[in-house]
Amino acid sequence: MGLYDAYLATRHRLHDAEPPAHVALVLTERDLLADGAFDTLSSAIGWAFEYGADRVTVSVSVLDRAVAPTLIRELRRLDVPAETVVRGPEADGSTEARTDSDGAPAWDADDEADAPVRILVGLGGKAEFAGAVRELASDVADGDLAPEAIDETDVAERLLFPEEPDLVIKTGAERLSDFAIWQSVYAELYFTDVNWRDFRRREYLRAVLDFQDRQRRFGR
Repeated sequence: MGLYDAYLATRHRLHDAEPPAHVALVLTERDLLADGAFDTLSSAIGWAFEYGADRVTVSVSVLDRAVAPTLIRELRRLDVPAETVVRGPEADGSTEARTDSDGAPAWDADDEADAPVRILVGLGGKAEFAGAVRELASDVADGDLAPEAIDETDVAERLLFPEEPDLVIKTGAERLSDFAIWQSVYAELYFTDVNWRDFRRREYLRAVLDFQDRQRRFGR
């Protein structure tokens, strides 16, 4: 760790405010085409846990659906310090696989894809929300749910990953596309001045310190 990184880490450690418990990283397929991009992602996930997070969500948007299986295969090989689940469209039609901390497959169809690290590939917020609405409509049609009884919890329970991130980090551009449009409504957003290929520990610490300096209002 360099001197400046150590300085930022000390500021973080001495800060009165709590760090983000749930961090989301928003990437594009182009970000992951750069040399060392997957190593950077492994490091960033490690930094998140090192500096106070207990959950990390990674969203990778793709323009070309055909590249999704390749990305998913590489993402399952990430060297990260916690159990990971990767979800996204694949050539064989499956949408989910789990890996343990050693990177070995750990499938569990009954677990609802709950793991400390969750990675979504090509699953945009609009499509996710539309899927939740279809499930609600189906439950209403089956008589399992009354329309007037539907509330926010009913919607959230039908999303891929219902938890709301505290901090969302996006590199290189000040837009989120349609990442987690329901879950991130009250999240703190942080846009870096660097592209993913240049994302380092200091950029992550700056994002965390920025979060700690903010007074969260949760829409109020």
